Amino acid sequence: MLVGLLKRQLAGKRAQLWAIIVLQLVQAGTNLLLPTVNAAIIDDGIVAGEPQVITRLGLLMAAIAVVQAASAIAAGYLGAVVAVGIGRRLRAEVFGRIQTLSSQDVALFGTQSLTTRATNDVQQIQAFALLVFTMLFAGPAMGVGGIVLAVQQDVALSVVVIVIVPLLLLIMYVIVRRLIPLYRDGQELLDRSGGILREQIIGVDVIRAFVRQGHETQRFAAVNARLTANNLRSALVVAAMLPVIMLVVNASSVAVVWFGGHRIQAGLMNLGALTAFIAYIMQILLAIMMSMYVLMTAPRAAVCAERIQAVLDTEPSVSTDVRQTQTQADLSGPAALTFHSVGFSYPGAEAPVLQDISFTALPGTTTAIVGATGSGKTTLLNLIPRFIDPTEGRITLAAHDIRNLPLDQLRAAMALVPQQSHLFTGTIADNLRMAAPGAADSALWSALETAQTMRFMADLPLGLDTPVGQGGASLSGGQRQRLCIARALLRRAPLYLFDDSFSALDYDTDTRLRQALGQALADSTVVMVAERISAVEDADLILVLDGGRLVAQGTHRELLETSATYREIADSQLALGGTL
Repeated sequence: MLVGLLKRQLAGKRAQLWAIIVLQLVQAGTNLLLPTVNAAIIDDGIVAGEPQVITRLGLLMAAIAVVQAASAIAAGYLGAVVAVGIGRRLRAEVFGRIQTLSSQDVALFGTQSLTTRATNDVQQIQAFALLVFTMLFAGPAMGVGGIVLAVQQDVALSVVVIVIVPLLLLIMYVIVRRLIPLYRDGQELLDRSGGILREQIIGVDVIRAFVRQGHETQRFAAVNARLTANNLRSALVVAAMLPVIMLVVNASSVAVVWFGGHRIQAGLMNLGALTAFIAYIMQILLAIMMSMYVLMTAPRAAVCAERIQAVLDTEPSVSTDVRQTQTQADLSGPAALTFHSVGFSYPGAEAPVLQDISFTALPGTTTAIVGATGSGKTTLLNLIPRFIDPTEGRITLAAHDIRNLPLDQLRAAMALVPQQSHLFTGTIADNLRMAAPGAADSALWSALETAQTMRFMADLPLGLDTPVGQGGASLSGGQRQRLCIARALLRRAPLYLFDDSFSALDYDTDTRLRQALGQALADSTVVMVAERISAVEDADLILVLDGGRLVAQGTHRELLETSATYREIADSQLALGGTL
């Protein structure tokens, strides 16, 4: 999988790859030439007493060393360029795929896991690619060439090479095989520790309020201890590699000097040849170590490649293919929204979340959805912008099946205020212009006025340029809700969706906001989820959900007379002073 992933990322980089290979081969070839030239200097220059030979061959060695250094630098630079490009393209691919996933798909992976895959996992593959383009081709070339030239220097002494090379290859195999499961477990534990840390940072106020710091500390410490133990085990394997290899290297060096010395005494070998042989032995060992270092990082990169490929291979549960051959439908005017026997079930769930939901929300009207917690209100609303798709029935907007419309066009025809009032890092103006990038400041102030934000906006010296921290942490819940409502109002859309978007507002602000929305959205189709009966009394159509079924629909007065479920909700809120 790792090879396939890299091969796909390297498409169109053939010229750079060949340049890297050639440069690494030049680097390896010049390295291999140096010991032979050095042997000639010793035997034909120093031992023979020929200074001219020493000078001539010394200049040749210097030239070879310059070529070797230049080719190594060039190969390293080109390798870095290609490796960084792989990282950039992989991050872009993962990010692009995540953007196509539905809420259901994202939940299967987990937010923290997707973040780790798009950052840490990509970084691991990029680091592996850099090692490959720096060492992988030079290493085998040096190893094979070193063996050939060592044998050429002295056939009898080459028995040492025949012994140590298989031994080093066996060590390499054992280490790599041990590292693969350790690295796989390590990446999963990294996901878990990151997820716990994210939860604790986001929910720090809840943790403190319930005095659960000790419990959360222990929970994180347990995962952190497992991650530490995993890293120590893999580090132990890696740490053992160098001493074992050095033991083999030193033993082989001693053997070469011992047997080579006896062969020189017997007149069977020259001193220069022994020096070259030792150099080639060291180059062979260096080549194996280089290859081992690349292969040692390969298991972690392979695990990361599996995790990244799992994201890239995930087919979005919400299909983006337009089933009809028609072009863009006209959704600029008033649009009726109709549910036709719609049902939804999560894969593997024992019971459906929604069953046989049918209703029509007309332009110029407000349709409210009420019901007990877990009755499927938010799920129903999420079906409209196709965050998830129904498993039964169909939904039409302006008589068009929404699955036959391009997603961008469908979502551009609606404005959404989600249940979680999320704001992004930037200014208030930046957050508002997410709905209408070209909106003028006057349009922003008009939307803010409709959303009843002028009181707290007047207290902000920077006005629209006021910084907003990530998630809107510097604002209260009611302020965040009203800013999200103002953001939705900037988009002039035929359909507006409000998912319990008034829960953090006081009664007075709630009343004034609804009156302002009634005027601003008089021609639009409005669908809203609400928890408070007082918020839906004036709705043109109220849908009552119970256990995922539409048990009643009508106006407030009609439902008080005909629906026991609605009366029960209304009576319970009246007993509690108007709120759940």
